[in-house]
Parts: sequence; structure tokens; C-alpha cells
Amino acid sequence: MNIDIIVISASLGALGGLTRGIVGLLKALALRRRIIWPYWLITVFIATVIGTFVGIVFDFDYRLSLLSGYAGTDILEGIYKSFNVSKVYTKAKG
Repeated sequence: MNIDIIVISASLGALGGLTRGIVGLLKALALRRRIIWPYWLITVFIATVIGTFVGIVFDFDYRLSLLSGYAGTDILEGIYKSFNVSKVYTKAKG
């Protein structure tokens, strides 16, 4: 395994994650929402990991590394939001 492929895949995954993160930051600023920096950094780190593995598994197609970094964090946010606990109110029978 060539170390250059790993480094480039990781860099492109990080770039995809950063792109997604910047879009999220701009959206949060426009809506005047609080920015959770540790969460933002974790998603960029995970996008780097996802981009690295996709680049290695799919024989380094740079487009897939970049796209997986972008989409990978989007998928993670969707999973996070689906497990977000919220209250459900039901109407009593009667």
C-alpha cells in the first residue's frame, strides 16, 4: 500500500468534510444558531477517516474520497438527529 494514496485520500475526505462543515456554519450563522465547535471538529475528523477508507477500498478514486467526506458527515448528522430524544405527548383515552 502506498502511503501517498492514504494521505491524499485522507486530505480529500477532510476537504469534503470541511466543505460540508462550512456550509453548515454559514447556515447556522444565517439562522443565528449556536455553533457547537467540538461537534463540528468531530464531524470533520470522521469525514477524514471515511474519505481515507473509501479511497483505500475503491482503489483511490479521488472523486469518491471527496464525495464520501462530504456525504459521510451528512449521513452522520442524519443518524444523530434520528436518535435525538424528544418528548412525545399523547392524548389520554376517554
